[in-house]
Amino acid sequence: MLITRKSIISGNVNTMDINVTHEDFEKLESGWLIQSAMPHISADEREFIMTGITPQEWDTEMGCEEDDEDDYQDEDDGQPSWEQEWEDFGEVYSDEY
Repeated sequence: MLITRKSIISGNVNTMDINVTHEDFEKLESGWLIQSAMPHISADEREFIMTGITPQEWDTEMGCEEDDEDDYQDEDDGQPSWEQEWEDFGEVYSDEY
């Protein structure tokens, strides 16, 4: 089914072909959670139905490039490393046995 939505981020009107039925939408409109009403569609498709945001727009607007996934793990999240945790408890980590 072709679904057309206006993006809540950009205001762009986009259309996506999603494998849903009118019955799926009836469930959604009657109060079902989208995950329950349409469990067979992807998270990107659910996001599009609810907000109009396409996967490409999400990546562009949120700065989520696929190549950045490895960089994310190297970011400082404000939490001590496991090495620091060991030192805090009087242990010293060493690669030497």
